[in-house]
Amino acid sequence: MKKIKELWVNASQDTPWTKRKSIVTDALETGADVVFVNEGESEKVHELGKIKTVADDSNADIVLTGDIEILKSIKKDKGKVSAFYREIRGKEDEEEIGKAGKFADYVVVNARDWKIIPLENLIALLQNECKIIFEVETIEDAKLALQTMEVGADGVLVDGAAKDYTNKVKKIKEFIEDLKTERLNLVSVKITKVEPAGMGDRVCVDTGSMLNIGEGMLIGSQSNGMFLVHSETIETPYVATRPFRVNAGAVHAYIRVPEGKTKYLSEISAGDEVLAVDFKGKTRAVIVGRSKIEKRPLMLIEAEAEGKKFSTLLQNAETIRLVDKSGKAVSVVDLKPGSEVLSFVEEKGRHFGMSVEESIEEK
Repeated sequence: MKKIKELWVNASQDTPWTKRKSIVTDALETGADVVFVNEGESEKVHELGKIKTVADDSNADIVLTGDIEILKSIKKDKGKVSAFYREIRGKEDEEEIGKAGKFADYVVVNARDWKIIPLENLIALLQNECKIIFEVETIEDAKLALQTMEVGADGVLVDGAAKDYTNKVKKIKEFIEDLKTERLNLVSVKITKVEPAGMGDRVCVDTGSMLNIGEGMLIGSQSNGMFLVHSETIETPYVATRPFRVNAGAVHAYIRVPEGKTKYLSEISAGDEVLAVDFKGKTRAVIVGRSKIEKRPLMLIEAEAEGKKFSTLLQNAETIRLVDKSGKAVSVVDLKPGSEVLSFVEEKGRHFGMSVEESIEEK
């Protein structure tokens, strides 16, 4: 499972708030997760938009300190999140960060003279203890920090007063978004059964993104065998396109979401992230704007791969499509036994949406 990486922006320079306000607004527009500010400025930040603040201030979302004793007292206050900041000048600083990591939620590390070795040591030392945020100066530094030892830091801190700050933050955010996605191995499977299944409740997943031709979502009645259901991006003489939508199927079905997890379609609601997948297996996380559940005639579609059968229920309509290995959308009304479509097939079962090494059979 991939770790979610965070982008932090430093807007705590020793200049008037009026000059630093633009750093915060840029951070908001870029989609940064946290902004560093000075004491007493969290309320000003929250007036501009919803983003977490970190400051040496009990009113900040994340309380910053360089004192381990203060960290201990913050930890006792269970409603507070803490961060420990330290610049590494020598081995003793690294050791102090290691101690602080036992009490802090985050350690924020500045290692101007050493780019990799301290981070490798801290990753090894603080695994499962706290999150590591590494201060970086360049896009290359950020990429290196986020991937060191294959695990990487949990996030990076970028100076909002640095040269070419806006472009740098955008590029780093794009890189973080790429890290969030998976590339899935889709396989071509043969359809074994297509038949009407009566009325049922089906779900349309409307996203806040424009989907592409050859792109859709992974849906299935079994979590280890999911069909690539195409987005409504195909023009017809009778129905307007809805390029933000996937008519995903019946309420009971699984849908693939980020971090290698699944959810039931009935659970999907506004603000959730789901996985958009193209015919080459490239994925991206997209935000759900709404989920529409309506009674519609359904169709049972069954396929077989490597001796295993899996199925799903989709709306019985010409505009509902699966995808073949060339990326072409195939209407469900044109499917017949022997037709080949793309699916994602895996050995593992699921427990509460997470992949597990367990013998689970779903029929």
